[in-house]
Amino acid sequence: MGERTKRRVGDRGQVTLPKELREEFDIDGGDEVEIRKESGKIVIEKPVTREDLEAGYRARAEQLRALDDEMDGVSREADSSLGDAPELE
Repeated sequence: MGERTKRRVGDRGQVTLPKELREEFDIDGGDEVEIRKESGKIVIEKPVTREDLEAGYRARAEQLRALDDEMDGVSREADSSLGDAPELE
């Protein structure tokens, strides 16, 4: 949803988020959102949950394991092609 939409603020300060945005950002009725002022604008965003953080950490750990495996392979390949590095005194 790249275009702007206008919403009327109710007497109690309430605004309804457009359905397209609720669906895109997985916001359902009863969900909490964070509201803050940033650079003279009002920003509304879904807070990061513990589950989101756990999933992110798991994905990052898997990336690091894959990188470690790749580097082990490269190191073994270099050792077999070049031999052991000389000892430094």
